[in-house]
Amino acid sequence: MRTIGLIGGMSWESTAVYYRQINEMIRERLGGLVSAKIAMQSLDFSEVVALQKANRWDDAAVLLSGAAQHLEAAGADCVLICTNTMHLVAEPVAASVRVPLIDIRTETAKALAAAGKSRPLLLATRYTMEHGFYAEFMRDYFAIEVMVPNEIDRAKVHSVIFDELCCGIVKDDSRHALEKIVQRGKEAGADCVILGCTEICLSLTDDNLALPVFDSTTIHSRAAVAHALGLDRISDQEAI
Repeated sequence: MRTIGLIGGMSWESTAVYYRQINEMIRERLGGLVSAKIAMQSLDFSEVVALQKANRWDDAAVLLSGAAQHLEAAGADCVLICTNTMHLVAEPVAASVRVPLIDIRTETAKALAAAGKSRPLLLATRYTMEHGFYAEFMRDYFAIEVMVPNEIDRAKVHSVIFDELCCGIVKDDSRHALEKIVQRGKEAGADCVILGCTEICLSLTDDNLALPVFDSTTIHSRAAVAHALGLDRISDQEAI
């Protein structure tokens, strides 16, 4: 089994989901007491957020590249940035190591394409929804046209992520607000919804949403497990 390298802590709430999901998938595949080989660099999220707010993305790239290099030195056979937003610096981080960086945008786009979806509604932080690094990547490499909520709804999603979910707070009224945003996305022509922040799965599930759900955290975890086991992919139905 190959070792999975996680750059986590952004926030640790969602990193814990990665750790659980990856180990559940490995157990589903291999059974018994088998667990995943994982190396982790857990960053101080407050430092990362300060760089985001100051628009210091070059400094953020240096920080995450250092974490990736530590993981490689610790024996990781791949690296995952356990957050969508920080894939804004995915290219320099990938270039800083010899092992592959498993890109959450690529894996999510592959899942959309396999399902025949091409017009997803993206729920994510403001950085991910409003910066071109996500929508342009999916359009240029996969011909997927990403939709985002209106400005008021983007502000609501961003607030729920940072003020609640990243702090371990899950509120029913916020969940209902997100569900309504998804409904408005469907009415505007979206054919599915990307949970494009690794914390959103703490609030939303497939059960009450008006659109088919693509949870980027789960998709990313599956890709990591497939790499660890030397597989092309693993089934969407395997344990999460």
